Amino acid sequence: MELPAVPLGSFDLSDPEFWTAPRDHREGAFKTLRDTDGLQFFAERVFEDSPFPPGPGYWALVRHEDVWAASRNAALFCSGQGSNIGDLPQELNEFFGSMINMDDPKHFRLRNIVSRGFAPKEIARVNDYVKVKAAAIVDNLLEKYPDRECDFVEEVAAPLPLQIICEMMGIPLEDQQQVFAWTNTILGAGDPEYGGSLEALMAAGMGMFQYAQALGDDRLATPRDDITSVMMHAEVDGERLSSQEFGSFFILLAVAGNETTRNAISHGMKALTDHPDQKKIWWDDFDANTRTAVDEIVRYATPVIHFRRTATEDTELSGTPIKAGDKVVLWYNSANRDERVFEDPFRFDVRRPLQPSQVGFGAGGPHFCLGANLARREISVMFDEIRTRLPEMQITGEPAYLQSFFINGIKRLPCAW
Repeated sequence: MELPAVPLGSFDLSDPEFWTAPRDHREGAFKTLRDTDGLQFFAERVFEDSPFPPGPGYWALVRHEDVWAASRNAALFCSGQGSNIGDLPQELNEFFGSMINMDDPKHFRLRNIVSRGFAPKEIARVNDYVKVKAAAIVDNLLEKYPDRECDFVEEVAAPLPLQIICEMMGIPLEDQQQVFAWTNTILGAGDPEYGGSLEALMAAGMGMFQYAQALGDDRLATPRDDITSVMMHAEVDGERLSSQEFGSFFILLAVAGNETTRNAISHGMKALTDHPDQKKIWWDDFDANTRTAVDEIVRYATPVIHFRRTATEDTELSGTPIKAGDKVVLWYNSANRDERVFEDPFRFDVRRPLQPSQVGFGAGGPHFCLGANLARREISVMFDEIRTRLPEMQITGEPAYLQSFFINGIKRLPCAW
């Protein structure tokens, strides 16, 4: 892929218009940043209706090495002051982000408790359901669409992770579309189609939080065979989750476990259509190539574009001095295209080696994605079902992309088989 030359100083990562520019222009801009010595500093912007003033700005970490270093040194680059670029009161940080906006020991305690719900025996129970649900999705396509055309996001990519998360948490079928709508609003806060305002974001967050609190309280009183019950009754050093902690973690789990996997599957189907040689390689020897193919989809898509950290003391990265209190933004999308690490990074290659590691699940450290293995499982099972039953499925039009500088989302994607 030949990128356009985008001169330094001609773009602003904080400008919403930058994120609606052609994708090759954005990729060219990030390449310019990767190829420029040191780090570049950007001013902040906020929602038009935000009651919070813009913050002091941030250093952009765009190379794999820098993103890796900051992720794996949580004492030096903390999360407790917020993982989104803008500054929010700590209560709001933890309300929306739960443990991704915490540092140890608070983070360690909460992660230890909720990880009981992701123990091998709990995930093993979900594995069979992933297969059942993927098969049911294809059944529905064959029954509902005799003309063999549909929206891939709505009918394939979105239902799988949504229903698996809901099944895990014990959410009844009649509530699942409401959960889906809340997650769209929270992650689509910059997109007019999903509300596009801070007010809509807060309303969705509060609705989801109150729903989760009631769910957690119910399972604490009357446990059932679901992960909500496991989490509400799990103890670490005699402590349990409060209903408020569970409410915030539920927002994180529903949003992260639903939206990111859905977008990986959507981008993956588009990439396989655009690169039929790679689709053939994977389809012809599915089991041998699945591990690398799934990680390549996550690298290629990078569903979460960035997270922020805050320096706790004076330090430096790439020769640039960073002062205590400075923000650094980890641009995962750029790290996953770093030519210093990935050979021909704009090539989609289902046999790309697993080392060096892509950073689509984070770049290691204490905040590495808790659901990474579940996401890999969902992606592999869904594509296996497509391979065996709809092997000629392909994308037939351009994606309708989410307007966001946080999530690399696809709202609609036409397909046929």
